[in-house]
Amino acid sequence: MGERVLIALGGNAMTGPDGGASPGDQRRAVEQAVRHVTALIADGHQVTLTHGNGPQVGNLILKNQLAAHVVPPVPLDWCGAQTQATIGTLVLNALDGRAAVVVTRTLVDPADPAFQDPVKPIGRYFSEAEARRFEELGQTWRRFDRGWRRVVASPEPLEILDAPAIAALVAAGFTVVAAGGGGVPVARDAEGRLGGIEAVIDKDLAAAVLARDVRATVLVIATDVPGAVVGFGTAQARPLGAVTAAELRVLHAAGHFAGGSMGPKVEAALRFVEQGGDRSVITSLENIGAALTGESGTVVRK
Repeated sequence: MGERVLIALGGNAMTGPDGGASPGDQRRAVEQAVRHVTALIADGHQVTLTHGNGPQVGNLILKNQLAAHVVPPVPLDWCGAQTQATIGTLVLNALDGRAAVVVTRTLVDPADPAFQDPVKPIGRYFSEAEARRFEELGQTWRRFDRGWRRVVASPEPLEILDAPAIAALVAAGFTVVAAGGGGVPVARDAEGRLGGIEAVIDKDLAAAVLARDVRATVLVIATDVPGAVVGFGTAQARPLGAVTAAELRVLHAAGHFAGGSMGPKVEAALRFVEQGGDRSVITSLENIGAALTGESGTVVRK
């Protein structure tokens, strides 16, 4: 009997090996990723998919900036919704079976401290003069080693608002693509009305919430490395295989996993298990089948 598995695909799995994001590059990358997913489905597993969208949103933002004098720029939440639908369509075509995509909203708190200190970089690097021009439009920009880049808030995902629809499709036997890019960020105003908000939600943290909501038994975080590494970049570096949530929480608190890369993946894996999931797996896309049987990757159990 197969398991109910939620797989979180990295956004870079949606682009070419060199980072190319042409339509052809993205279609071929999605088809390659989906081959590993269809193998799990063929083995009897019930799969729900979520995905990153960083490169795709970055391209839309650049188009906004270049064409701002011709057509009005669209807000960041619109960019997220557009890329959910585009990537979802590519995945549906590659799956070519009983599948569905749900453009998904994720609720955040407008009072989340992240809005007071935006740190999530998005889009491409620009000169200081260009960054200052965009700052006049109300955006926040910061200087990095390679130039200036826009930064936005990355608030905590509180609730996947469209989880009931996703769960109903899963129960009906569909392979569902949902909560792409962490979901379209929305918040309630003082009157309780929902509206989009300028933010980027970490897709792995949102995946942990979605996995719980669809009652997945396993959360698989597919990345470009075989698993998490303790002491990464040092002479004491070692790959992390089977580990308890308590052990991993200690390692995470000790700073072994970088905040901008492996850190959110480890945190998502921990949250899912700590909130009742059977196990989480962090591994490379090509190893997800072996990871489900405990033969590969970092496997986290309570």
